[in-house]
Amino acid sequence: MNKPLPEKDCVVCGRTMTWRKKWARNWDAVRYCSDACRKRGLSDTDRELEDAILETLRSRPRSSSACPSEVAKRFFGDAWRAEMETVRTAARRLENRGQILITQKGKPVDPSTAKGPVRLRLID
Repeated sequence: MNKPLPEKDCVVCGRTMTWRKKWARNWDAVRYCSDACRKRGLSDTDRELEDAILETLRSRPRSSSACPSEVAKRFFGDAWRAEMETVRTAARRLENRGQILITQKGKPVDPSTAKGPVRLRLID
C-alpha cells in the first residue's frame, strides 16, 4: 500500500501542492507552487482584500455566508469581474489559515479543486 505524499499550501494562491521528487532536498523550504506565484508574491492589496473578506463576513449574522462576488464588487468597483480570481485566491489563503470556510451547496469543499459558485463563511 502506497503512503500518501505530503502536501502543503502555496502562500500566494492558496492551492494545495503535493510533494514532488524535485523538491526532495528542500521540501521544508518550498513555499510557492509555481514560478508565477514566487514572482508575484503577496502585496498590500492582497492583505487588504483578506481584511475586506473578513470584514464582510463579520458584518453578518454568524450563520450566514457571502458570495465572493459581493466582496469583489465592494473592493474593486466596476472592475470586479476581472478580479474574481484574486478574491478566490484571498479566500483560499484565509481558509488555509483556518479563518473561513469555503462551501458549495452548504457543504465544505476543497478550494484547490472546487469548480463553480462557492460561498464564504466564518468558522464557528
